[in-house]
Amino acid sequence: MILFETRNRITNPVEEISPFMRDVIEGLRKTPKELPCKYFYDERGSILFTQICQIAEYYITRTEIRLLEQILPEVADLIGENATIVEYGSGEGRKIRNLLHSLPNPKAYVPIDISAEILLDSARKLRKEFPTLALYPQVADYSSPVSLPTAVTEHDSGKRVVFFPGSTLSNFSPAEANAFFCNLHSFLRPCDGLLLGADLIKSPNRLHQAYNDYDGVTAEFNLNILQRINRELRGNFKLHQFEHYAFFNPVLSRIEMHLISLIDQTVKIGPHHFSFSQGETIHTENSYKFSLDSITRLGQNCGFSHLRAWTDGEKLFSIHYLQAV
Repeated sequence: MILFETRNRITNPVEEISPFMRDVIEGLRKTPKELPCKYFYDERGSILFTQICQIAEYYITRTEIRLLEQILPEVADLIGENATIVEYGSGEGRKIRNLLHSLPNPKAYVPIDISAEILLDSARKLRKEFPTLALYPQVADYSSPVSLPTAVTEHDSGKRVVFFPGSTLSNFSPAEANAFFCNLHSFLRPCDGLLLGADLIKSPNRLHQAYNDYDGVTAEFNLNILQRINRELRGNFKLHQFEHYAFFNPVLSRIEMHLISLIDQTVKIGPHHFSFSQGETIHTENSYKFSLDSITRLGQNCGFSHLRAWTDGEKLFSIHYLQAV
């Protein structure tokens, strides 16, 4: 049986605007303008991100999958039997299958994702593949505190392990990453674990290619957030009047993604108007890059002991296992 939960609060649209509208208005009133990257992932955005993971320039997904496959026996030994796996940003569930197959008798799986369609579809497929596994899908924004279902907290006998692959941590600012780690630690018990993927600092040219692919899939993914605003918030963005722009900021050790206005223009979103000058940008995403030591320090700041780190042969990507203390 799949228990499907959502953290979305029911509101009266006459009395209160949606969180999406509120965040868009607040972001576009800032200087410089910005939009939260979590809104990339409507159904179309999730499909485009899956395509990004398959392009030649984007090394992250294939490198992580190969590395995870190599280390699964060691990971399974660290996690042990009857584990409850909580996955943040579960998406289509490709990586979790390998992990669940490697574990001795996993007891429960709690996938958490902001996209309800992708989440429920993945949960249904997993239910057929793992008929004895208890599934508790949750639609939620994992950048905010997330609590575990009561059925998990009352009956889990093995370790709780948070699985956070794909270097999604890189989208958080340093302060947000610290808050995220501390929130995880708050519902983990001593000896529970965190299995984390983190993209490593590398050649700026290699990073530039990964976020500016030849076929323009990343550009389409970036621009899709404007299309979503048009569709869901009655916006009138003209996508051909904005252009994808991504670059590596070596001082802050992060890729920055922007949308550049190609002309002076005014955009309407519902009753709100926003002026853009030619060359003005909307900052849509950061992707921080890490060293092995920076992950260790981040965990220690919030009560984790860093047990293991693995990297691929080119040292492009890393996977870490941290333990709550």
